[in-house]
Amino acid sequence: MPPKDPEVEKLKKELQDAIAKVQEDQKSKADKTLADGCSGVAEVPKIRATCKRMCKGHLNKVNSVHFSGDNRHLVSGSLDGKLIIWDIYTGNKTQIIPLLSAWVMSVAFSPSGNFVASGGMDNQCTVHDINNRDSTGVAKISRELLGYEGFLSSMRFLDDTNLITGSGDMKVIHWDLKTGKKVNEFFGHSGDVATMSLAPDQSCFATGSVDRTIKVWDLRDTKTCKQTFWGHTSDVNSVCFHPSGFAVGSGSEDKTSRLWDLRSDQQLAEYKPPTANSGFTCCGLSTSGRYIMCGSDDNTIHCWDTLKATHTGTIQGHENRITSLAVTDNGIAFATSSWDMSVRVWG
Repeated sequence: MPPKDPEVEKLKKELQDAIAKVQEDQKSKADKTLADGCSGVAEVPKIRATCKRMCKGHLNKVNSVHFSGDNRHLVSGSLDGKLIIWDIYTGNKTQIIPLLSAWVMSVAFSPSGNFVASGGMDNQCTVHDINNRDSTGVAKISRELLGYEGFLSSMRFLDDTNLITGSGDMKVIHWDLKTGKKVNEFFGHSGDVATMSLAPDQSCFATGSVDRTIKVWDLRDTKTCKQTFWGHTSDVNSVCFHPSGFAVGSGSEDKTSRLWDLRSDQQLAEYKPPTANSGFTCCGLSTSGRYIMCGSDDNTIHCWDTLKATHTGTIQGHENRITSLAVTDNGIAFATSSWDMSVRVWG
């Protein structure tokens, strides 16, 4: 094993000391917890979500789901090498799109519902135009985005011509889909980018990483990361913006979910399950912002009251690891995907 570089070790210690100093300063300003501050707020009822649709059709593990802006259509990506677009009102498949690579890790629906993007271990992002089909009825590829040095872990459309991607090479890239060129690259994470969430007004976005941090980036000023949140002790697998745009929820391998406030620049609350059996793979916030939900390795969805930090129930149904959770914009339902090869819609 090569000897440690004294200069590198010195810089590491300085960084750790600076982070500790910031955290101590934050604690000194936090005179009470969110739960204490909301002690007079009425309790919310235990969550009673039931499975409204069981979407079966994939032949392998389903890794990602995402809703269209119409709140009706859902895209899922699986290791069977296919994307399926579902109509959640009927439970029917509206399109099946075969992929060039079976190793899909992430999918995204454009808000308009005109395009779907996917990517994974093939180190590229592929965008399909679902309204433009070939002679066999399969949606045509409208753009292939190359140049990644790591797997595609996350992606979100701003609109039909702008896409943001996160990948295992620690990069976040803003793409112009008309030209296929990079609008900007965002650097800051020191580990794989694992997850991404857009703010409601699309002025900024948050990313989570295996470096255990959450970073917030402003699309209007793309030079540097605007905020970094430390606190998780293991990989951050999922982030989701609060409907207000003033906070970000997260789910981590450290078996906790947390809420981070952008205005006070610190953690607001920490959510733990009654029995911490396994890490959280995905998270989502209700449209009111009152519930936070996390999918877990233990096949269940855990729910908490965000204000009281109390556990409000466990939703069961999946038979294997839950991989992704997506909430409709209008709040009528949320969907989960799993290694049990199914997609479930809850309401």
